[in-house]
Amino acid sequence: MRVVAKFGGTSLGSGERIDRAADSIAAAVEDGHEIAVVASAMGSTTDDLLDDITFETDEADRAQIVSMGERTSVRMLKAALASRGIDAVFLEPGSENWPVITDEYGEVDVEATQQRAREVAAEMDEVVPVITGFLAEGPDGSITTLGRGGSDTTAVMMGKYMDADEVVIVTDVEGVMTGDPNVVEGARNVGEISVDELRNLSFRGAEVVAPSALSYKDGKLDVRVVHYQHGDLLSGGTSIEGEFKNLVDLRERPLACLTVAGRAIRNESGVFNHLSEALAESDVNIDAVASGMDTVTFYIDEAEAERAENILHREVIARDELSSVTVDSPIAVVRVTGGELPNQPGIVSDIVTPLAEERIHLQDVITSATSVALFVEWEDREKTLEITQELF
Repeated sequence: MRVVAKFGGTSLGSGERIDRAADSIAAAVEDGHEIAVVASAMGSTTDDLLDDITFETDEADRAQIVSMGERTSVRMLKAALASRGIDAVFLEPGSENWPVITDEYGEVDVEATQQRAREVAAEMDEVVPVITGFLAEGPDGSITTLGRGGSDTTAVMMGKYMDADEVVIVTDVEGVMTGDPNVVEGARNVGEISVDELRNLSFRGAEVVAPSALSYKDGKLDVRVVHYQHGDLLSGGTSIEGEFKNLVDLRERPLACLTVAGRAIRNESGVFNHLSEALAESDVNIDAVASGMDTVTFYIDEAEAERAENILHREVIARDELSSVTVDSPIAVVRVTGGELPNQPGIVSDIVTPLAEERIHLQDVITSATSVALFVEWEDREKTLEITQELF
């Protein structure tokens, strides 16, 4: 197998941990696998360096300073591998074979980076490249950076461009957990998770794999997260499945929009639970939910509208904090999903503005980390779909 292994700061946080990392790399190489390594700065080095920059400095000098953490790590790992008889070479910006190149705007130069990554990969049967994570080289030879989570991005990008079989993210967690083990009891490892699920979790606080890294994952590239104490690069942890695809999709059947009003909704705990539970007990599936200051709106299949209205009306009558329920139908929904959506500032405006220019009324816009759902009148569905598809 050809594997790119990324070691996070915690997994390189001491000499003992560097030894453990080197042992796992050496074992994989001795088993006949081609290994490329991406190294973060040791421990909290980057944060410490940033904290120490208490003076005015330009971006070029700042990048030079913070690069020292990764530059130290690759030298330490290369030396540890050499002591185990493994032929390794460290690569950093300025090296002859350095692979990660950015353009004049600071964006990854895909063509140049692909070419250089292939050149590095061609030597992996003889040598282990140990690459600084997070860092890149500008067109003028200057050091640039890939932003927060940049070492993850380096690893998955290299995995893709090197035609690797797998990227292994070695970190300080057992993989993706059912909850934060520092907060909840009984948190356990999730053996598999889809890239869409993880991307949404990552944008909502899960610090497992940087969202920017996941956009480089394709269907041919396996990505796995393992704990640094695991010791085996090629097994265990959480496997991240699938790939991001930009998709514009129109729901074939119309929806009904049921809105429950009540001035106490925002202040009264359990109101939403009572309403959704009442629908669930009658096997009414909820397609989407939107909430306002004094309202909660359920989008359900239009065929269920009359039954759902009666169910919600019973709840309104039974609870003093609720005032009324209304129904509007038929409603259409067009959903836009894609891994690159969160990286596009103004994307909601870019989607909504052309619809407004065509005088299409939006009932609702519901967003998540990686999707935008547009709710419009049923007769506007085809035009909405056509306009939105032209954008993607």
